[in-house]
Amino acid sequence: MTAAEPQTDLPLPAPVRPPADDATATVWTRPYRALTVGMVSVVLLIAFEATAVGTAMPVAARELDGLSLYAFAFSGYFTTSLFSMVLSGQWADRSGPLQPLVAGIGGFAAGLVICGTAQSMWPFVLGRAVQGLGGGLVIVALYVVAGRAYPERLGPTVMAAFAAAWVVPSIVGPLVSGTVTEHLGWRWVFLAIPVLVVVPLLTALPALRRATGGGDGAPLDRRRVLLAGGIALGAALLQYAGQDLRRSALAPAVLGAALLVPCALRLLPPGTFRAARGLPSVVLLRGVAAGTFIGAESFIPLMLVTQRHLSPTLAGLSLAGAGVTWALGSYLQSRPRFEPHRYRLAVLGMLLSALALTGPALTLLPGAPAYAAAISWAVGGLGIGLVIASLGVLLLRLSPPEEAGANSAALQVSDALFNLVLISAAGTVFAALGGAGHAGAFVAVFVPMVGLALVGAWVASRLRPTAG
Repeated sequence: MTAAEPQTDLPLPAPVRPPADDATATVWTRPYRALTVGMVSVVLLIAFEATAVGTAMPVAARELDGLSLYAFAFSGYFTTSLFSMVLSGQWADRSGPLQPLVAGIGGFAAGLVICGTAQSMWPFVLGRAVQGLGGGLVIVALYVVAGRAYPERLGPTVMAAFAAAWVVPSIVGPLVSGTVTEHLGWRWVFLAIPVLVVVPLLTALPALRRATGGGDGAPLDRRRVLLAGGIALGAALLQYAGQDLRRSALAPAVLGAALLVPCALRLLPPGTFRAARGLPSVVLLRGVAAGTFIGAESFIPLMLVTQRHLSPTLAGLSLAGAGVTWALGSYLQSRPRFEPHRYRLAVLGMLLSALALTGPALTLLPGAPAYAAAISWAVGGLGIGLVIASLGVLLLRLSPPEEAGANSAALQVSDALFNLVLISAAGTVFAALGGAGHAGAFVAVFVPMVGLALVGAWVASRLRPTAG
């Protein structure tokens, strides 16, 4: 019997619905407290790793004599996560979210150990790829848990709690990572986290078993899994080509696009790339919102260091305010008074994001204060907090229980796919225009992101599904 074939001689577990809703209950009261603490702890540790790794990575690459493979340590994570997100959605719909969640946490921890013990750069890149496999499994499974274990009215609060879990890591992650790297060595940035993973896993496991149950027992959709593999391979080839401006890089770029485009068209909901109303626009907007914001954010510290001559610490801290305002935006959308205006909140959030994306470019003007980038990015964090959390709520609201896994996977695939493509495209243009020594190269990165964010505001106006 293969993993894709359900046991037909045994009764299949039915999906578990949330317990009878007590109007006075919150995500922090019984029967949800242990589950919420465990889930938020998992997000907290993943967030800390994501914010800390950027500080430790340059030192690790230099000590491992692998600066030429530096970009692959990042792209390896996103590439494998593209595949595992789809697999997680299929797995959760078939067997429930508990199995992919536990497997994902284990894979994430294993990848950290591989990175922390690597003696050369290629094993380090492999560890990052294993981390990506685990991370993709976890993030989709968490969305499915949120849809199954909580009543609909608590959905916005759960999304706000996920966003709040990023606040402390976004502020202290780089500082802690830098201190550990300087005094204990970069390896401990990776090796310390797997030990901490045990605590949230043990905390949430009993509550997860009670709250989520099994899936519908349907076999894995091998076609979707193969499409996910095609997207991952295509994205990897595009990322590789984006690091090499020679003509020889044209072949992998063409092959990558030939794989990625048709696979993405078939894997994401029909109508996604023409912004069809309802679920397709929800999935598309997640990619546009995350891709423009994260794509620009990747270049802001480099711009502040090379063009405005700030220290790396100050440049990194310029992004910290966005973590706080992101959580604030997520909190605001969770308030009952804003529920009737959820669709308008998404439009407002994208307009705020577009406005914020102009800030880094304006910071390059003579006489502009360097702190203008930090202020504008805090505004952008508020906008993205409104958008991302609202999209999570709308996705679960528009998804039947038996499709929650697949649709959650589509949302995360759109996020990761747009991140990869936009960062690769921005990196190619940036290198072609002279790189960090030229202000125009930074402008060429930021300005297109503004235009795409405005397109996202239009997509946000199409989130409301048509009647029927």
